[in-house]
Amino acid sequence: MIRALITGLAMLTAAPAAAQCRQALALGLDVSGSVDRTEYRLQLDGLAGALRHPEVVEALLSLPDHPVHVAIYEWSGPGDQRLLIPWRAITDRATLDGIAATLMTAQRIYMDPSTALGTAKRFGQALLEQKPACWRRTLDLSGDGTSNTGPLPRDVRLGGTITVNALVIGSDDAPAGDARQTDIAALSSYFRAWVIEGPNAFVETALGFADYERAMVRKLKRELQGLSLATSPAPPTIRTGDAKPAPYPRIAARSQ
Repeated sequence: MIRALITGLAMLTAAPAAAQCRQALALGLDVSGSVDRTEYRLQLDGLAGALRHPEVVEALLSLPDHPVHVAIYEWSGPGDQRLLIPWRAITDRATLDGIAATLMTAQRIYMDPSTALGTAKRFGQALLEQKPACWRRTLDLSGDGTSNTGPLPRDVRLGGTITVNALVIGSDDAPAGDARQTDIAALSSYFRAWVIEGPNAFVETALGFADYERAMVRKLKRELQGLSLATSPAPPTIRTGDAKPAPYPRIAARSQ
């Protein structure tokens, strides 16, 4: 019996430990009617470039045995969200290159042109609830205007364990009659008061979509910095019988 116990312990010791998720990062991209075709490409290609920036790559791959998990979606009106990248563990450069390639070849589909920031938060929350064991859970929302439909974003509270950050995008020389919020300072104040929440939440700004990639690099570095085995909280204990993570949120299926 003792020999069998020793053999069993040896097998447990030799077995590789399952990789623990150190951070779940869901990125929501604004594709409402205020975002034109050129700006759509600047946003998706900018995120692809940011994910391949050397300092971002270094941060993402710094603890390969405790990877960051990334999911990316588009949002506009209350009934329109599209999951572009389901959850992927970032364990190597090839995974990042695959995500970037998907973003750079994605084609825009028709969506309600309104801006439902509250619903965008709920969609991100549903994604993050699939990752209860991650040490940190972060929702990263990009937007170029205020919410004008659906639940008010300040009424959608995600709880104390999820951080919601924002990347506010100023207008690129908006033409006369453009109804978008063009004062980036006022728009940043709106996102700070109505959208972001949770531990160490912050607002980053891009001076137009042409500046989106540089702003996203700054944002990702800030979101990923300082998270190490020495500073991270212990992963939560999941008991047998706990509720299973929610299924993926609905994905818009309409096309242009």
